[in-house]
Amino acid sequence: MNDLLTHKEIQSIAKNINYPSNQFINGGFKKSFGKESINNIDPNTKKIINKIYCSNEKDLNFAVLKSREAFEDGRWSRLHPSERKNILIKLCKLIERNKNELCVLECIDSGKPIRDIITIDLPETINTLKWHAELADKIYDQAAPVGHEAMSIIIREPVGVVGCVLPWNFPMLMLAWKIGPALASGNSVIVKPAEQTSLTSLRIAELAKEAGIPDGVFNVVLGLGSKIGKAIGLHKDIDMVSFTGSTVTGKKFLEYSSNSNLKNITLECGGKNPAIVLEDAEDLDNIAKNVVQGGFWNMGQNCSASSRLIVHKKVKETLIKKIIARSREWRTGDPTNPIYNLGTLVSKEHFKKVENYLKIAKKEKLKLILGGETKDNKYVFPTIFECSNLKHNSKLIKEEIFGPILVIITVSSDEEAIQIANNTLYGLTASIFTSNNKKAMRAARDIKAGTVTVNTFGEGDATTPFGGFKQSGFGGRDNGIHAHDQYTNLKTIWFDCSDNKQDEIS
Repeated sequence: MNDLLTHKEIQSIAKNINYPSNQFINGGFKKSFGKESINNIDPNTKKIINKIYCSNEKDLNFAVLKSREAFEDGRWSRLHPSERKNILIKLCKLIERNKNELCVLECIDSGKPIRDIITIDLPETINTLKWHAELADKIYDQAAPVGHEAMSIIIREPVGVVGCVLPWNFPMLMLAWKIGPALASGNSVIVKPAEQTSLTSLRIAELAKEAGIPDGVFNVVLGLGSKIGKAIGLHKDIDMVSFTGSTVTGKKFLEYSSNSNLKNITLECGGKNPAIVLEDAEDLDNIAKNVVQGGFWNMGQNCSASSRLIVHKKVKETLIKKIIARSREWRTGDPTNPIYNLGTLVSKEHFKKVENYLKIAKKEKLKLILGGETKDNKYVFPTIFECSNLKHNSKLIKEEIFGPILVIITVSSDEEAIQIANNTLYGLTASIFTSNNKKAMRAARDIKAGTVTVNTFGEGDATTPFGGFKQSGFGGRDNGIHAHDQYTNLKTIWFDCSDNKQDEIS
């Protein structure tokens, strides 16, 4: 890791960055019409990085106007798909060229460990954008089987003006998940990053301009979700919103749609994801590695985090020992130092929320297996609780914590494991560990989740659709070819090819 960027190099880059503060509309940074601002806080040092000047409804109206103009005159929407592809690939090259700056921006802005951003987030951001760019001229339209006397073609057309509302836990990567298929399909986009993590979206918008994305096509508005996010949801000239965030907020976007123009809504929301270890599971060292990765990666600030370990009683004790040993290898500290696996939680408010679950666990008398400690109102160390059968209604079992807290549940059968796994309002991801492929397939089919991994933790990759069942998702999927569906409308064009003349009306 240190041969990529040293701690000293990271600190030097941070001192020389020009931190963007203003919204990006119609090809450039623009001052807001309003006067509201947010102190952008480094969650590690607690110091003010810069001020973020909030967009208001007048700013949003201007962004929508310019987005609509760009869409209707075809400067992007009517470009040949291969031209859009080439420009997006150029954007990928510019991101690669500016990767050190982007990685440090993301680290300082979010508290995410720099080692994860360099090795996972930045490469996956580029890969996602490039994959969707390459897809732009490779998705074929269709012809319907309508017989000899007619011809019907079914074409995809870009939706129009798209609002992309992002979470704070993976700022760059979630930006790529949204704008990759949206821009490749020919839409204009208005991005609203989380107010805690606006910096990389603004910098990438600037790079998009440099890559050749026309003015008005890629815009970034700034501010609180309760204000500018809501305004996006209610705007009558925004055609579609793609949102990633909490289920509570996601539901509000459905209300905004019904109260405005019935815009299309795609939601990727919360999760309470199980890692299920069956009786016949083998290679417990590998399972422990995956459980720790699933539970603690990005400080558990991950909608697909494996926050419930459902394990058969036969293998529980041995597996717990291995999980504890693996967990102790995950070092927590300064996120700008690449020696650490875990950084700070994103904000003081979120720290208090996660810390409160530790208090709830103590009140509910859950058995503490590891951790339970915090430091400096910003660090929560990897924590493991064991939940008895009498505590299956614990808030730590039911609610999404979004912190590095894993709860272990013991079961006596495969059937009990699946029943407990499905006993949740959510259905985003799940992991199954077993040595029997038939069991794995049956369990994967029985679990109500959008992504199920076998003998590993993961979310798939850019080629596979990602989204949830139940209250984890609505209206579409990120990633894969399927992501393009939500950013396009289907149109049928019918040709009458018959030679028969219609009877004249006398």
